[in-house]
Amino acid sequence: MSESYIPAHLRRLVEQRANFECEYCQLPSGLSFFPHEIDHIIAEKHGGKTEAQNLAYSCWRCNRHKGTDLGSFDPENQEFCFLFNPRTQKWSDHFTVNGAIILGLTPEGRTTTQLLQLNNEDRLKERQR
Repeated sequence: MSESYIPAHLRRLVEQRANFECEYCQLPSGLSFFPHEIDHIIAEKHGGKTEAQNLAYSCWRCNRHKGTDLGSFDPENQEFCFLFNPRTQKWSDHFTVNGAIILGLTPEGRTTTQLLQLNNEDRLKERQR
């Protein structure tokens, strides 16, 4: 969901850094129904730059649900919280997996899980393949 061109060398860096897995839901690109994409963690409309530190490898579902959002409300306490940032935070500190279900462990994890709809039926089926 980028407005700017992302050069091929930068795309490769982002893909390889993520080991070809979505940095939000951990879905390997080889298991996705649609090609993974490059996400601006901080959207361009919010001043985010097209540079390695602001780019994440994202499956199309995560990228569509995230859109240009920077945060949402923690489903546990309804307080505003920023979304998980794969450049500054460690995935395993914020999420755990139980079978195909991704559980948020922190406000960022819970908020990201809810906003990106990480556990809807289609996503669970995709992860169980």
